[in-house]
Amino acid sequence: MNALSTPANTLAQAMAQLPLIAILRGLTPAEAPAIGEALVSSGFAIIEVPLNSPEPLQSIATLTRKFPQALIGAGTVLNAQQVKDVHDAGGRLVVAPNFNPAVVAQALALGMVVLPGVATPTEAFAALDAGAHGLKLFPAEMITPATVKAMRAVLPKTAALMPVGGITPDNMAVYRDAGATGFGLGSALYSPGRSAQAVQQQAQAFVMAFKG
Repeated sequence: MNALSTPANTLAQAMAQLPLIAILRGLTPAEAPAIGEALVSSGFAIIEVPLNSPEPLQSIATLTRKFPQALIGAGTVLNAQQVKDVHDAGGRLVVAPNFNPAVVAQALALGMVVLPGVATPTEAFAALDAGAHGLKLFPAEMITPATVKAMRAVLPKTAALMPVGGITPDNMAVYRDAGATGFGLGSALYSPGRSAQAVQQQAQAFVMAFKG
């Protein structure tokens, strides 16, 4: 693997394009192509299909085939076997609601980008020490901008901090001012049954809000 293709560089390139993760909880394989197109055409470079969605590995396989330029993988990854399953489906991204050292280690062994969930500085430092490429601050409803600011003051400047949970176009600015690097976007962007056109409108609203 050359230096340009490391997981850290893969994440950095995607974040440079747009540091917003589309979280498609409840996506079905049949919806995946149209929803993926709505997101990618709006500028999204990172897409996550939580494993508690219907047939998530099939959706991930479809998305990775159709949008090879995007960083695509799974969320709600809770154990090392699930990391292997996502990798086998073509996914290059592992996102978790918690920090499980075994999940991080397996993702690193397979050359995947891994973003574990943390809620405290203790968890954050442990996850970074284990090799995490960035941190999902979850649930953001519990982690205020003031908390993000305090964590940013002690964590490495290069650590990507991504609040997830309750993020809308209206509350991103205050988190960014506090030191957030990017965001994971859930039901405000996509919910089961929402049309591709509606998702595209929401995606564009998020992009506009993020770019100010």
